[in-house]
Amino acid sequence: MALISAKTILTSLCLFHITLAYFFYTNPNAIADQALVWVLGEAMGMPQTAAFAAPSPACSLLAVALLLVGLSDLLSLSLPEEIWLVQYWGAQAPLRITLFAAFSLFSYFSTPSYGRSGGGRMSHPRTPPSTFMAGSAVGGGDGLRNRVFFTFAFLEFLSWFWVWVTLKEEASRFVVRKKRRGSSNGGRGEVL
Repeated sequence: MALISAKTILTSLCLFHITLAYFFYTNPNAIADQALVWVLGEAMGMPQTAAFAAPSPACSLLAVALLLVGLSDLLSLSLPEEIWLVQYWGAQAPLRITLFAAFSLFSYFSTPSYGRSGGGRMSHPRTPPSTFMAGSAVGGGDGLRNRVFFTFAFLEFLSWFWVWVTLKEEASRFVVRKKRRGSSNGGRGEVL
């Protein structure tokens, strides 16, 4: 039996997304300065980024996307238990695990176009260019190679894995409970 139910974990994740949306909209630097972001970034050799120093249009777009995801996921928990437990989140959790694992691996294994200071994978990246210059080699993927994105993707991967394990356990108990209710009615089906 799980210590924390899947519904509680999912509600917490939804509120986490809504809180992140608020901070990305108002003060993205508060997220970039978190101790967990710094520790994971240093441990994995991820570069810092100045993109979160002040609110920007990209941060606002990210905030709106996180708010929509948080609210829609929270709304899905109001559906009947069979729908959200067995069908909806049973399909969503493995998909999100796969996506966030791929994002984490991409962020970790790809080298920024501006290179690394040493020869090894764990050597710290060089400082990214602070301004865009015409003809520079900075690509769009470089925006995903930073501490904030890696930490977000890695924590989402871990959280969704926890959700998936808990969902599988609760879904099997739900199916057993439903079968038991059906057999106690003598095969007549459920009485409303």
